[in-house]
Amino acid sequence: MKFCIIGAGFSGAIISRHLALQGHDVLLLDERPHLAGNCHTSRDPSSHIMLHHYGPHIFHTAHHHVWEFITQFGTFRPYINRVKAVSQNQIFSLPINLMTINHFYKKTMNPREAEEFIYAISDKTIKNPSNFEEQALSMIGKDLYYAFFQGYTRKQWGMDPKKLPASILKRLPVRFNYDDNYFSHPYQGIPEKGYTALVESMLLNLPIDIKLNTKFEELPFKEAFDHIFYTGPIDRYFNYAYGHLPYRTLDFEKQEGHGDYQGTAVINYCDENIPYTRIAEHKHFTPWEAPHLEKTIWFREYSRLAQEKDIPYYPIRLAQQDAMLTTYIQRAEATPHVSFLGRLGTYRYLDMDVTIHEALKACSVIDHALKTDTPIPSFFHTSS
Repeated sequence: MKFCIIGAGFSGAIISRHLALQGHDVLLLDERPHLAGNCHTSRDPSSHIMLHHYGPHIFHTAHHHVWEFITQFGTFRPYINRVKAVSQNQIFSLPINLMTINHFYKKTMNPREAEEFIYAISDKTIKNPSNFEEQALSMIGKDLYYAFFQGYTRKQWGMDPKKLPASILKRLPVRFNYDDNYFSHPYQGIPEKGYTALVESMLLNLPIDIKLNTKFEELPFKEAFDHIFYTGPIDRYFNYAYGHLPYRTLDFEKQEGHGDYQGTAVINYCDENIPYTRIAEHKHFTPWEAPHLEKTIWFREYSRLAQEKDIPYYPIRLAQQDAMLTTYIQRAEATPHVSFLGRLGTYRYLDMDVTIHEALKACSVIDHALKTDTPIPSFFHTSS
């Protein structure tokens, strides 16, 4: 059978690999000049620093099968994401942990004392948080909320935290020990040769026709394919017939120098009067290389509402968009011989490991459909 996969990020690459291994005719295309989507990394030719061109990507997962799958294609070096945050002219450790709490309140509490302290200052009148701000106030109280989340959230999302769902904050832990690992998953690391090399290895020596710098709208004879797997923005596929689904996009201000600019990979800037959200110094994403690199490169990161030609990063999942999204999903489910999957195709924020998990699960579903001569599902939205 003949398949077309649109988008060469993790979802598209995994589907392409699987279909090619099954002996199918596969065309993989992407409008950008590289593989790996927003995970794209490459060596800066002058400094030899591995750059994360679309922002920092640290791989982490609790899924053993995902870790086993992805580590087939490259060596992963251990990496712990230890984020720092600037607030009110001081620097703190994130996520909020015992060091953060003691530093902020100038105390020396032990875990039990800190937990009791945070419970005492939290807003216990909020029983069922209905938005981001209420979730924060009920978890950590107003002081820590205003210091670390209110201004940063306004910059990141461009709106009052009261308008954002509580679920956004639920992803962030509060710890009553000195664990400053941003993630808690058992498998964490960064590929030694970068993410683009990882995806290239995934597709190596397979009979896949890869076309980069190619927009799917420019693809002639779509009807020549038995099935299309689409991982781009779902609203774009239908030419925005029901309106534009909102995204936040990112702008990066690249700067270069010598030595060590900030001493760590990522520092968040929580105060609203500082226009950027964070600074990422890329040599620190490869700590096994950093001591040998004379130069350094850092990106200041700015968030804004995406326009039609911008790269979409974060879907803005608000109640007022539910009707539009539902309409697009219904249209997708009614479109024959096309499947929508991945972060953009299903309009969800997905970490890399969840994207891989869902793509692997989709491969099993596709196999079953082909073996039983039943339709391939039009909309892949499996649970993680």
